Order: sequence, then C-alpha cells, then structure tokens
Amino acid sequence: MTTDPGTDSGSDLLARLVAEADIRQLVARYAVATDQRDLDALVALFVPDVRVGRDESGEPVRGRDALRENLAGQLGAIGVTILHVGTHQIDLQGPDDATGHVYCRAEIQDGDRWIHQSIRYDDRYRRVDGQWLFVGRRHQLFYGAEVGTSPVGLPPADWPANHDGRGTLPEADPTWQAFREEFPGEQAT
Repeated sequence: MTTDPGTDSGSDLLARLVAEADIRQLVARYAVATDQRDLDALVALFVPDVRVGRDESGEPVRGRDALRENLAGQLGAIGVTILHVGTHQIDLQGPDDATGHVYCRAEIQDGDRWIHQSIRYDDRYRRVDGQWLFVGRRHQLFYGAEVGTSPVGLPPADWPANHDGRGTLPEADPTWQAFREEFPGEQAT
C-alpha cells in the first residue's frame, strides 16, 4: 500500500485514510486505558500472541496474560499518569501491517515527586480480523525531569471554584479504583 497520496487511486486513498484513522484511535485508546489503569482494555489493544520479553531460560514470553502481568507491575510502581499524544507518523507496509512513531508528553507521579517525560514510541501495528492492534511498542525516552510544583499533596481544587489544586481524576474512574484494589502498591493516592 503506497503512502504517497499523489499516486493513490480513490479506493486506495480511502483505505489508507481509514487505516491511519484507526491506528490513531488505537494509540489514543492506549493512552486513556493506561491513565485509567484499565488493564483489560490495555492488553486488548495488542495482538493475542504479543511478545512480552524472555523468561529465565531465554525463551520468549508471549500472550496477553503475560502482558497484563508485566503492565500491572510497571503501572503499580507509579501513581497517576497523564499521557498527551502528539506527533504521529504512520507508514503503511501493506493492507494489514504498518509501523509508526508516536511522540508523547507524559506526566507521572513517582511517590511525592511529579515527573515530566518526553517519549517516542516506536510501534508496529497489524490488522487482525479487521481491527488494528499493536504488535509491539518500544518506549524511547528523550528525557524525564522533576517539575517545580508537584500536584501530589495539593489541597482539593473544588473545580470550578478554584483553578489550582487537586482534582478528582484519576481516582474517580472506576477502572482506576479497581486497579488500586487489585494492585494497591505504594503509589496509591
């Protein structure tokens, strides 16, 4: 599938635009599911045989159950996350395969510290049964740095009465609550 709109026929162009829109939604769903700690929604965004890593013997570890366990450990070690997805380059390799680079600005609670990160995800996508999924994501960090004022410990904002202070998210999300009940960790807020 070509990525040059000047050489696409009408049906090729439409298929390319639909594929790109679906892949952008996949990336957005990843950010929202991560921030809400909706592990079921998060792992469903990956191909069923996703490679998660290697076991002690060097054998590949695969599957959504292994991914869920891996993500629970990663996300359980931190508090609130806010992922802002920005630039997204998508290169279609064919009708059912693509690669992409996604830039992301993240805000992350690390204990009582508040961290900003600039990230680039290097992605591989595949369409399975008509749905675009991640084959894999590689988290590439430009930098991470603590910000001057941490929102951890701020008094409630009581929005719209006050513009600054602690809001109700993510704790108001039912999936966040369920995650924290299952994985209380040290970062619970």
